[in-house]
Amino acid sequence: MFSIIGAVIAGGIGLAFLTSLRVLREYERAVVFRMGRARKKALGPGVVLLLPFGIDRAQVVDTRIKAIQIPPQEVITHDNISIGVDAVVYADVHSPEDAVLRVEHYMPATLQLAATTLRSILGKMDLDEILAKRDEINTEVRAALDMRTEQWGVQITSVEIKDISLPQEMKRAMARQAEAERERRAKVIVSEGELQAAEKLAQAARVIASEPAALQLRLYQTLVEVSGERNNTIVFPLPIELLSGQGGATVAQLAPSVATALAARAKPAEGERVLEPHVEERVRALKSELDALLEKKK
Repeated sequence: MFSIIGAVIAGGIGLAFLTSLRVLREYERAVVFRMGRARKKALGPGVVLLLPFGIDRAQVVDTRIKAIQIPPQEVITHDNISIGVDAVVYADVHSPEDAVLRVEHYMPATLQLAATTLRSILGKMDLDEILAKRDEINTEVRAALDMRTEQWGVQITSVEIKDISLPQEMKRAMARQAEAERERRAKVIVSEGELQAAEKLAQAARVIASEPAALQLRLYQTLVEVSGERNNTIVFPLPIELLSGQGGATVAQLAPSVATALAARAKPAEGERVLEPHVEERVRALKSELDALLEKKK
Protein backbone atom coordinates (compact mmCIF):
# COMPACT_ATOMS: atom_id res chain seq x y z
CA MET A 1 0.00 0.00 0.00
CA PHE A 2 2.72 2.41 1.00
CA SER A 3 4.74 1.40 -2.03
CA ILE A 4 1.83 2.32 -4.31
CA ILE A 5 1.38 5.69 -2.62
CA GLY A 6 5.11 6.34 -2.87
CA ALA A 7 5.11 5.46 -6.54
CA VAL A 8 2.17 7.82 -7.18
CA ILE A 9 3.89 10.63 -5.28
CA ALA A 10 7.16 10.06 -7.13
CA GLY A 11 5.36 9.99 -10.45
CA GLY A 12 3.55 13.24 -9.62
CA ILE A 13 6.79 14.92 -8.60
CA GLY A 14 8.50 13.75 -11.79
CA LEU A 15 5.58 14.93 -13.92
CA ALA A 16 5.57 18.30 -12.16
CA PHE A 17 9.29 18.63 -12.72
CA LEU A 18 8.96 17.86 -16.40
CA THR A 19 6.07 20.29 -16.88
CA SER A 20 7.98 23.05 -15.11
CA LEU A 21 10.79 22.98 -17.68
CA ARG A 22 10.60 25.29 -20.70
CA VAL A 23 13.10 25.50 -23.54
CA LEU A 24 13.29 28.93 -25.20
CA ARG A 25 14.91 29.62 -28.54
CA GLU A 26 17.62 32.22 -29.04
CA TYR A 27 15.14 34.90 -30.16
CA GLU A 28 12.52 34.17 -27.45
CA ARG A 29 12.12 35.70 -24.00
CA ALA A 30 9.66 34.63 -21.29
CA VAL A 31 7.90 37.12 -19.03
CA VAL A 32 7.08 35.06 -15.92
CA PHE A 33 4.09 35.76 -13.66
CA ARG A 34 4.40 34.21 -10.22
CA MET A 35 1.08 34.12 -8.45
CA GLY A 36 -0.07 36.88 -10.83
CA ARG A 37 2.89 39.19 -10.23
CA ALA A 38 5.42 39.72 -12.98
CA ARG A 39 9.06 39.06 -12.26
CA LYS A 40 11.44 41.93 -12.87
CA LYS A 41 13.52 40.28 -15.56
CA ALA A 42 12.51 38.19 -18.53
CA LEU A 43 13.96 34.69 -18.75
CA GLY A 44 15.71 32.99 -21.65
CA PRO A 45 17.03 31.83 -23.95
CA GLY A 46 17.76 28.19 -23.09
CA VAL A 47 16.24 25.97 -20.40
CA VAL A 48 13.95 27.82 -17.97
CA LEU A 49 12.68 26.27 -14.74
CA LEU A 50 9.22 27.33 -13.61
CA LEU A 51 7.31 26.45 -10.47
CA PRO A 52 4.67 23.80 -11.22
CA PHE A 53 0.95 23.57 -10.58
CA GLY A 54 0.24 27.02 -12.10
CA ILE A 55 2.34 28.95 -9.63
CA ASP A 56 4.50 30.34 -12.46
CA ARG A 57 2.96 31.23 -15.80
CA ALA A 58 5.10 32.43 -18.71
CA GLN A 59 4.26 34.56 -21.71
CA VAL A 60 6.80 34.15 -24.51
CA VAL A 61 7.78 37.19 -26.61
CA ASP A 62 9.48 37.00 -30.02
CA THR A 63 12.28 39.58 -30.25
CA ARG A 64 12.95 39.26 -33.99
CA ILE A 65 12.30 42.14 -36.40
CA LYS A 66 8.79 41.92 -37.81
CA ALA A 67 7.47 43.42 -41.05
CA ILE A 68 4.13 45.09 -40.36
CA GLN A 69 2.17 45.65 -43.56
CA ILE A 70 0.07 48.83 -43.39
CA PRO A 71 -3.13 48.39 -45.45
CA PRO A 72 -3.71 50.88 -48.30
CA GLN A 73 -4.62 54.20 -46.75
CA GLU A 74 -6.82 56.83 -48.40
CA VAL A 75 -5.11 60.16 -47.77
CA ILE A 76 -6.22 63.69 -48.72
CA THR A 77 -3.16 65.86 -49.23
CA HIS A 78 -2.77 69.49 -48.25
CA ASP A 79 -3.74 70.57 -51.80
CA ASN A 80 -6.95 68.47 -51.63
CA ILE A 81 -5.91 65.53 -53.81
CA SER A 82 -7.04 62.04 -52.82
CA ILE A 83 -4.28 59.41 -53.05
CA GLY A 84 -3.72 55.86 -51.84
CA VAL A 85 -0.56 54.96 -49.91
CA ASP A 86 0.91 51.53 -49.10
CA ALA A 87 3.69 51.27 -46.54
CA VAL A 88 5.51 48.71 -44.41
CA VAL A 89 6.95 49.15 -40.91
CA TYR A 90 9.86 47.12 -39.53
CA ALA A 91 9.83 46.80 -35.74
CA ASP A 92 11.29 44.63 -33.00
CA VAL A 93 10.82 44.23 -29.24
CA HIS A 94 13.73 45.53 -27.18
CA SER A 95 11.94 45.30 -23.82
CA PRO A 96 9.74 42.19 -23.46
CA GLU A 97 8.51 43.30 -20.02
CA ASP A 98 7.09 46.60 -21.36
CA ALA A 99 5.65 44.90 -24.46
CA VAL A 100 3.62 42.57 -22.22
CA LEU A 101 2.79 44.82 -19.29
CA ARG A 102 2.20 48.25 -20.89
CA VAL A 103 0.08 47.46 -23.94
CA GLU A 104 -2.35 44.78 -24.98
CA HIS A 105 -1.29 43.06 -28.21
CA TYR A 106 1.67 45.32 -28.97
CA MET A 107 1.93 44.49 -32.67
CA PRO A 108 -1.70 45.34 -33.64
CA ALA A 109 -1.37 48.49 -31.56
CA THR A 110 1.80 49.43 -33.45
CA LEU A 111 0.03 48.79 -36.76
CA GLN A 112 -2.88 51.09 -35.90
CA LEU A 113 -0.55 53.80 -34.66
CA ALA A 114 1.55 53.56 -37.83
CA ALA A 115 -1.52 53.94 -40.08
CA THR A 116 -2.82 57.01 -38.26
CA THR A 117 0.64 58.61 -38.10
CA LEU A 118 1.17 58.06 -41.82
CA ARG A 119 -2.17 59.68 -42.70
CA SER A 120 -1.50 62.59 -40.36
CA ILE A 121 1.93 63.40 -41.81
CA LEU A 122 0.92 63.01 -45.46
CA GLY A 123 -2.17 65.15 -44.93
CA LYS A 124 0.08 68.12 -44.13
CA MET A 125 2.03 67.89 -47.40
CA ASP A 126 1.30 68.73 -51.04
CA LEU A 127 1.29 66.04 -53.70
CA ASP A 128 4.54 67.23 -55.29
CA GLU A 129 6.29 67.02 -51.91
CA ILE A 130 4.97 63.50 -51.30
CA LEU A 131 6.20 62.28 -54.69
CA ALA A 132 9.62 63.96 -54.41
CA LYS A 133 10.45 63.47 -50.71
CA ARG A 134 9.81 59.82 -49.90
CA ASP A 135 13.01 59.45 -47.89
CA GLU A 136 12.17 62.47 -45.74
CA ILE A 137 8.64 61.12 -45.19
CA ASN A 138 9.98 57.71 -44.17
CA THR A 139 12.35 59.31 -41.66
CA GLU A 140 9.65 61.57 -40.22
CA VAL A 141 7.13 58.74 -39.82
CA ARG A 142 9.75 56.49 -38.21
CA ALA A 143 10.74 59.20 -35.70
CA ALA A 144 7.10 59.89 -34.77
CA LEU A 145 6.33 56.19 -34.34
CA ASP A 146 9.48 55.41 -32.39
CA MET A 147 8.75 58.17 -29.91
CA ARG A 148 5.29 56.72 -29.20
CA THR A 149 6.15 53.01 -29.21
CA GLU A 150 9.29 53.33 -27.08
CA GLN A 151 7.16 53.20 -23.93
CA TRP A 152 5.69 49.92 -25.18
CA GLY A 153 9.13 48.33 -25.49
CA VAL A 154 8.82 48.31 -29.30
CA GLN A 155 11.55 49.83 -31.46
CA ILE A 156 10.78 51.03 -35.01
CA THR A 157 13.81 50.26 -37.16
CA SER A 158 12.49 51.45 -40.52
CA VAL A 159 9.43 52.74 -42.38
CA GLU A 160 9.17 52.37 -46.17
CA ILE A 161 6.46 53.73 -48.47
CA LYS A 162 5.84 51.01 -51.05
CA ASP A 163 3.45 52.65 -53.48
CA ILE A 164 1.51 55.87 -54.04
CA SER A 165 -1.54 55.46 -56.26
CA LEU A 166 -2.98 58.49 -58.04
CA PRO A 167 -6.35 59.06 -59.75
CA GLN A 168 -6.36 58.60 -63.53
CA GLU A 169 -7.21 62.27 -64.10
CA MET A 170 -4.17 63.31 -62.08
CA LYS A 171 -1.92 60.89 -64.00
CA ARG A 172 -3.06 62.38 -67.32
CA ALA A 173 -2.51 65.92 -66.02
CA MET A 174 0.99 65.01 -64.82
CA ALA A 175 1.76 63.42 -68.21
CA ARG A 176 0.71 66.64 -69.99
CA GLN A 177 2.81 68.67 -67.58
CA ALA A 178 5.85 66.47 -68.19
CA GLU A 179 5.37 66.75 -71.97
CA ALA A 180 5.11 70.53 -71.77
CA GLU A 181 8.25 70.66 -69.66
CA ARG A 182 10.15 68.58 -72.23
CA GLU A 183 8.99 70.86 -75.04
CA ARG A 184 10.06 73.91 -73.04
CA ARG A 185 13.52 72.45 -72.53
CA ALA A 186 13.81 71.61 -76.24
CA LYS A 187 12.88 75.15 -77.25
CA VAL A 188 15.37 76.61 -74.78
CA ILE A 189 18.13 74.37 -76.12
CA VAL A 190 17.31 75.33 -79.74
CA SER A 191 17.29 79.05 -78.91
CA GLU A 192 20.58 78.76 -77.05
CA GLY A 193 22.07 77.00 -80.10
CA GLU A 194 20.84 79.75 -82.40
CA LEU A 195 22.28 82.39 -80.08
CA GLN A 196 25.68 80.69 -80.06
CA ALA A 197 25.58 80.27 -83.84
CA ALA A 198 24.73 83.97 -84.26
CA GLU A 199 27.64 84.95 -82.03
CA LYS A 200 30.02 82.80 -84.08
CA LEU A 201 28.66 84.22 -87.33
CA ALA A 202 29.18 87.74 -86.01
CA GLN A 203 32.79 86.88 -85.16
CA ALA A 204 33.27 85.39 -88.64
CA ALA A 205 31.78 88.51 -90.23
CA ARG A 206 34.21 90.71 -88.33
CA VAL A 207 37.16 88.59 -89.47
CA ILE A 208 35.98 88.63 -93.10
CA ALA A 209 35.40 92.41 -92.93
CA SER A 210 39.00 92.93 -91.85
CA GLU A 211 40.29 91.00 -94.90
CA PRO A 212 38.47 91.86 -98.18
CA ALA A 213 40.04 88.94 -100.04
CA ALA A 214 38.47 86.52 -97.54
CA LEU A 215 34.96 87.41 -98.74
CA GLN A 216 35.90 86.73 -102.38
CA LEU A 217 37.52 83.42 -101.43
CA ARG A 218 34.39 82.45 -99.56
CA LEU A 219 32.31 83.38 -102.58
CA TYR A 220 34.30 81.17 -104.93
CA GLN A 221 34.29 78.34 -102.45
CA THR A 222 30.51 78.54 -102.46
CA LEU A 223 30.53 78.46 -106.25
CA VAL A 224 32.65 75.32 -106.24
CA GLU A 225 30.15 73.65 -103.89
CA VAL A 226 27.18 74.73 -105.99
CA SER A 227 28.79 73.65 -109.24
CA GLY A 228 28.87 70.07 -108.03
CA GLU A 229 25.07 69.97 -108.04
CA ARG A 230 22.99 69.53 -111.22
CA ASN A 231 21.16 72.85 -111.17
CA ASN A 232 19.45 74.48 -114.13
CA THR A 233 20.55 78.01 -113.34
CA ILE A 234 23.38 79.52 -111.28
CA VAL A 235 23.12 83.15 -110.26
CA PHE A 236 26.71 84.35 -110.04
CA PRO A 237 27.24 87.71 -108.25
CA LEU A 238 30.39 89.55 -109.42
CA PRO A 239 32.18 92.13 -107.26
CA ILE A 240 31.53 95.72 -108.35
CA GLU A 241 35.28 96.39 -108.45
CA LEU A 242 35.66 93.71 -111.09
CA LEU A 243 32.94 95.18 -113.33
CA SER A 244 34.12 98.78 -112.90
CA GLY A 245 37.74 97.94 -113.70
CA GLN A 246 39.01 98.82 -110.20
CA GLY A 247 40.98 96.65 -107.89
CA GLY A 248 44.32 96.40 -109.66
CA ALA A 249 46.07 93.13 -109.00
CA THR A 250 42.91 91.60 -107.52
CA VAL A 251 41.17 91.64 -110.88
CA ALA A 252 44.18 90.25 -112.68
CA GLN A 253 44.50 87.42 -110.20
CA LEU A 254 40.83 86.48 -109.84
CA ALA A 255 39.45 87.08 -113.30
CA PRO A 256 41.06 83.98 -114.91
CA SER A 257 39.54 81.80 -112.21
CA VAL A 258 36.14 83.35 -112.79
CA ALA A 259 36.45 82.94 -116.53
CA THR A 260 37.48 79.32 -116.12
CA ALA A 261 34.51 78.62 -113.86
CA LEU A 262 32.09 80.25 -116.24
CA ALA A 263 33.57 78.40 -119.19
CA ALA A 264 33.25 75.13 -117.35
CA ARG A 265 29.56 75.86 -116.74
CA ALA A 266 29.12 76.86 -120.39
CA LYS A 267 30.58 73.52 -121.55
CA PRO A 268 28.70 70.85 -119.63
CA ALA A 269 30.20 67.43 -119.12
CA GLU A 270 28.82 64.37 -120.77
CA GLY A 271 25.45 63.40 -119.36
CA GLU A 272 24.98 66.78 -117.63
CA ARG A 273 22.01 68.95 -118.47
CA VAL A 274 22.73 71.87 -120.85
CA LEU A 275 21.99 75.42 -119.69
CA GLU A 276 19.01 77.19 -121.12
CA PRO A 277 19.71 79.34 -124.24
CA HIS A 278 19.31 82.74 -122.61
CA VAL A 279 21.49 81.67 -119.69
CA GLU A 280 24.14 80.37 -122.06
CA GLU A 281 24.15 83.68 -123.94
CA ARG A 282 24.54 85.55 -120.68
CA VAL A 283 27.49 83.37 -119.72
CA ARG A 284 29.18 84.05 -123.08
CA ALA A 285 28.61 87.78 -122.61
CA LEU A 286 30.17 87.70 -119.18
CA LYS A 287 33.13 85.77 -120.53
CA SER A 288 33.63 88.35 -123.27
CA GLU A 289 33.49 91.19 -120.74
CA LEU A 290 36.08 89.45 -118.59
CA ASP A 291 38.38 88.94 -121.59
CA ALA A 292 38.06 92.63 -122.45
CA LEU A 293 38.93 93.64 -118.91
CA LEU A 294 42.01 91.43 -118.99
CA GLU A 295 43.13 92.98 -122.25
CA LYS A 296 42.79 96.48 -120.78
CA LYS A 297 44.85 95.52 -117.75
CA LYS A 298 47.60 94.26 -119.97
